[in-house]
Amino acid sequence: MSETIGNYTPAPDLLKNKIILVTGAGDGIGRAAAKTFAAHGATVILLGRTTAKLEAVYDEIEEAGGPQPAIFPMDLNEAKIENFEHFAEAVDQEFGRLDGILHSAGVLGQRTPILNYHYATWEQVMRVNVNAAFGLTKTLLPLLEKSEAASVVFTGSSVGLKGRAFWGAYAVSKFATEGLMQVLADELDGVSNIRVNSLNPGATRTNMRAAAYPAEDPRTVTRPEDIMPTYLYLMGDDSRGVSGKQFNAQG
Repeated sequence: MSETIGNYTPAPDLLKNKIILVTGAGDGIGRAAAKTFAAHGATVILLGRTTAKLEAVYDEIEEAGGPQPAIFPMDLNEAKIENFEHFAEAVDQEFGRLDGILHSAGVLGQRTPILNYHYATWEQVMRVNVNAAFGLTKTLLPLLEKSEAASVVFTGSSVGLKGRAFWGAYAVSKFATEGLMQVLADELDGVSNIRVNSLNPGATRTNMRAAAYPAEDPRTVTRPEDIMPTYLYLMGDDSRGVSGKQFNAQG
C-alpha cells in the first residue's frame, strides 16, 4: 500500500554533513532534488549523462551558497559493472562514505503496444531504469554501510503498481524497481543502518512527462520543486526506521 507524509516541514539543516548521490541530476526531478538537498546542507554528487547540464546545476548550487557539489558524468545506457565499481572507488577516495542515493535517472521508451515494441528500445529502458540502479546500489552498499543512517530512494510510478496498456518497458521497469526495493529492504532489515524505499513523484512537469502526454498543458502539472518535501523526508533522519515502503509525493 502506498504512503504519503502529509504536511512535512524539514529543518533548514536537515541534510547537513550528508553525502548524497543523485542520478539524473542534470534535468527535471533529479535537478530539483540535487538543488534542494544542497539547500538543506548536503554535499551532492551529481551523476548524469550530459556534462554541461551537470555543470549548470553545480553552478546554481554554488551560487545559492550550498556545499560544493561533485560532478560525475556517466551514460547509464552504456555503463558496465566496471564503471560502477570505478565510481564507487572515486566516491570512497573523495568522501569515505555515502549517506544517500536518489535514483532519479530514467528513460520513457515507447508508448506503443507490446506487439510493436522495438526490442532495442526495451533493452535500453531496462538498462537505464533497472540494471543501472541495481549496479550502482550494489557497488555502493559498502559505502552506505559506513553511514550512521543511510537512505536509498528508488523512483517508482503508478504504472509500476498496476500495468497499463501501451506503457511497455517503462511500466515493466517500474514493477522491477519496486521488486528491487522490496528485496533489498528485506535483506537489510534488522542487520543494517540502510533504509530502502521507493517514491512515485506523480504527474510532474518534466521532459519525460511532456513526451508521454504531448497534448497536455504543462502549466496544469505540478513543478518538480513542489514535490520536494517527501524527497527530503526520505533522505533525512526523520525517516530513520522507515524501510520497504512505497511512497507517493503527491497526496
